[in-house]
Amino acid sequence: MRALFLIPVVASSLCLSSCYIDGVGWGHFSKDFHSSYPMKANGRLTVESFNGSVEISGWDQDTVDVSGSKFGPSQSEADNLRIDIDASADSVTIRVPRPSIGRNEGARFVIKIPRDAIVDRITTTNASIRLQDGVGPARLKSSNGSIHVTDFRGGLDAQTSNSSIDLVNVEGDVKAHSSNGHIHAERLAGSLEATTSNAGIQADLRSDRPVRVETSNGPVELTFPPHFSNDVRVETRNGGITLRLPEGINANLAARTSNSAITSDFEVRAHGEISKNHLDGAIGSGGPLIELSTSNSGIRLLRR
Repeated sequence: MRALFLIPVVASSLCLSSCYIDGVGWGHFSKDFHSSYPMKANGRLTVESFNGSVEISGWDQDTVDVSGSKFGPSQSEADNLRIDIDASADSVTIRVPRPSIGRNEGARFVIKIPRDAIVDRITTTNASIRLQDGVGPARLKSSNGSIHVTDFRGGLDAQTSNSSIDLVNVEGDVKAHSSNGHIHAERLAGSLEATTSNAGIQADLRSDRPVRVETSNGPVELTFPPHFSNDVRVETRNGGITLRLPEGINANLAARTSNSAITSDFEVRAHGEISKNHLDGAIGSGGPLIELSTSNSGIRLLRR
């Protein structure tokens, strides 16, 4: 049976307190909350909030534990901010409706979920999203806040603006988009599609899956695993491109730059146009396409 909980009303399940928070730009007054709900190991979590961070981590209990604080410019506004929780054994959905005339209000969440629970959709604004453990496919979206994901299994779609995306040990295909923030992926076992601007992209790849990255005014640095054999497309402007490739790789190369040079640790059997800043050819016996394009900076192919 599904139950709908209204945080300001169901006081019996909450631990509430009020305090003055010094130096918080969004509001000076807050009210804490805490509640928990049973969930199956493969249940789903959805969070829709605003003006506050969302932190989610897995634990070895079949329970969703929700804590955090509401805040606002006055105590009454903090008290009256709604948090709606629709809970069943199969899913927990948390929504914070934005007041029609409210200003400088919001909510911060710290949530624990069963370790194999599916993280469905997490959205907030002006704050970060942090996720550790859990299963996808997941959609994470913030504005003006960073996104950090660690030890995650399944597809991931992460979007933010004016901040960074950091991924560590993600086993699944990744789409990452930021504006004005770097994208960093470490131990990524899946395909990567990443775009940003005015920042760099760095990734340590652990699987034989396609890679497509694009940025402006930032460098790109990619490290590939042994026996990698798939398409790679990299485009940047005013930033260098560095690829660390495995020994014995077979690929077709199409590299373009302007006002700089292309260097390679690998022998390239050139065909077509050959110059300091244009290089088309085959590495090894040829194979998937490695297509690289930049301006005002160099391209380096290194042995890892």
